[in-house]
Amino acid sequence: MYNKFINNYFIVLFSFFPISIILGSTISLINILLIDLSFLFLIFYIREFSFLKNKAVKYLFLLYCYLLFNSLISIDPAEGIYRNFGFIRIIILFVAVNYFFNKKVFFDKVFFIWLIIIFFVSIDVFLESYTGRNMLGYGELYGRRVVSFFKDEPIVGGYINAFYLILIGFLYNKFTIQHKSKILLLSIFFLFAIFLTGERSNSIKAFLGIVFFYAFFKEYKLKYKITFIVIGLIFFISIILNSQYFKLRYVNQVKSLLTQKTIYFDIYKSGYQVFKNNMFFGVGNKNYRAATCLKSDEKNISTNKYICSNHPHQVYVELLSEHGLFGSIFILFIFYKLIFSKFINNLNRINYIQIGSFTYIFLIFTPLIPSGSLFSDYGITLFGFNIAIFFASNPEMNIFSINKRK
Repeated sequence: MYNKFINNYFIVLFSFFPISIILGSTISLINILLIDLSFLFLIFYIREFSFLKNKAVKYLFLLYCYLLFNSLISIDPAEGIYRNFGFIRIIILFVAVNYFFNKKVFFDKVFFIWLIIIFFVSIDVFLESYTGRNMLGYGELYGRRVVSFFKDEPIVGGYINAFYLILIGFLYNKFTIQHKSKILLLSIFFLFAIFLTGERSNSIKAFLGIVFFYAFFKEYKLKYKITFIVIGLIFFISIILNSQYFKLRYVNQVKSLLTQKTIYFDIYKSGYQVFKNNMFFGVGNKNYRAATCLKSDEKNISTNKYICSNHPHQVYVELLSEHGLFGSIFILFIFYKLIFSKFINNLNRINYIQIGSFTYIFLIFTPLIPSGSLFSDYGITLFGFNIAIFFASNPEMNIFSINKRK
């Protein structure tokens, strides 16, 4: 009876996870803190601390120690201290996901609920794209850009991107070959929803992601994969060319990015200048705005070296400007050991859920393509959640499965 209550309690908390992100950073933070604090109480009660010996957990704590150090050397420690100190919640979430997703029944229930939520949000994207407003009447602030339930932020494409390949992988793992055509259609449905949002970067990442995902799909022969990609490209190109809005978003503006000076290049140059002036340790996590916007009051602004912005809109520029060479190399090394080396070394044992989560993580580090801030509440929540699922969904890699076998 007690175990059933505990499982149901955490099923509710984990099932609410995608909704909490839609409701805003405060609700998302509260939901994660509830998971973390409840899980800490549970592990102290059952005296389960074997996970502390796991290499993945040790790497995350190493990253946490670096972030605390980064706060001490920041140009304005008050700016980044809460972000850096708060990273502990992502580590506890990682362990909690591994603990509960080690149970198949728990795993299946939560994933089905997430699938319903993401499908419902995607339907809402189609509705807003067609009518100009979503189910709650949002949609006027950004014109033709789709905001869906996010109301005043055009980030729904990135939101769907963070979940849909994991859920597609779950369906393939669950139903194997007999429903593969239906699951393929569902993946195209999610991809099209992301495309309709008008978010260029996330649309590019989503298309690259689905190609990457199906490249590892063993049940389709190579000729079918190539045919699928070609038909998909023809389909999306025909839609773009027959819509003035999509032509503007995906052709004219992308063309200007490649041929003309744009705000993104100015921001990248600004980020590079911040890096040059703080080459070894950077200005500190979340200190990019403090560096560039303070500098805008000085003579440097007259030479266009700085653009006042919250972050430099590209993950590598963000790492170099806020963490310098030392911090960037350290962070990338941690992520390599934690994720990329695991993927390479376990390639023959990787399941489709892991391919989905790895694809999202891999595309975050795509060069040149603009991106949100990696260490923002929104960014690190989705990033950390995908890392947790990458480990938790495979019994060969789940940190509690490994500890039990040892």
